[in-house]
Amino acid sequence: MTSAPGAAEGFRSGFACFVGRPNAGKSTLTNALVGQKVAIASSKPQTTRHAIRGIVTRPEAQLVLIDTPGLHKPRTLLGERLNTLVRDTWDTVDIVGVCLPCNQWPGPGDSYIVGEIAKLANRPKLVALATKTDLVSAARQREHLLAIQKLGAEHEIEWQHIVPVSATTGSQVDDVADVLCSLLPTGPAFYPEGEVTDEPEETLIAELIREAALEGVRDELPHSITVVIEEMRLREGRPEDRPLLDIFASMVVERDSQKAIMIGHRGSRLKEVGTAARLQISKLLGTPVHLDLRIKVLKDWQRDPKHLNRLGF
Repeated sequence: MTSAPGAAEGFRSGFACFVGRPNAGKSTLTNALVGQKVAIASSKPQTTRHAIRGIVTRPEAQLVLIDTPGLHKPRTLLGERLNTLVRDTWDTVDIVGVCLPCNQWPGPGDSYIVGEIAKLANRPKLVALATKTDLVSAARQREHLLAIQKLGAEHEIEWQHIVPVSATTGSQVDDVADVLCSLLPTGPAFYPEGEVTDEPEETLIAELIREAALEGVRDELPHSITVVIEEMRLREGRPEDRPLLDIFASMVVERDSQKAIMIGHRGSRLKEVGTAARLQISKLLGTPVHLDLRIKVLKDWQRDPKHLNRLGF
């Protein structure tokens, strides 16, 4: 293992988190800054359910990014716990990056988030990130930046910087990294060079399966899906140069009708999800994978504290 950097005088290290409404581009920006996928991204609201850590190490600094769920009006116990996770994260970071997508005018949801941050007794440094610049014209982008300035003024928030960025095209991603690293306190690195996340493999694999499952589903079903890794083991009898990892996983839904949707006609939907997830998992681990994917029904698990505790929420 490579030793941790940070011995040089003036080295900076610390933590930053991205906040914003659901689907503001937080996870996509986290992945762009880290340089590989550590957080799943989807067009579905409340895709992120854990505080995923992504690590950016530079010669002069180490930035630990915490990708949090979108702050939202909760309708379930799960929603309440995710909001608590977001607020708890605010108290542990040096910088908060507020993601405000350029293709949507700042609205009541954004005002609520900024207002809640403004109430913090020990307020971290604040950076406004105008995400999704690739979706708007230059004129609209300028108007959006002015709207962000106005939003900060309304809540007596002093933005350290306002940075437009497109994580999809990579435009100004390096500028975001420069700004965040410049605001970190001096100190040694927390992680060895080359490490990009401290998430367990099982968590990353479960999230990749859930990402595949979210594609194409509609209405309330995205919120009802979670994934449990039951077992992972190398298949016996395989030569060392041709390993095969067997993964046994369960997609958990809340109702029998949802199970039928996820299975699809003659198992077609389940097969699509399994194939897509297997390719992403093999890419992540760098080894061939056999994925045994089942579906379980846990009635109203989002509202049941015992189920939530067992599922790690």
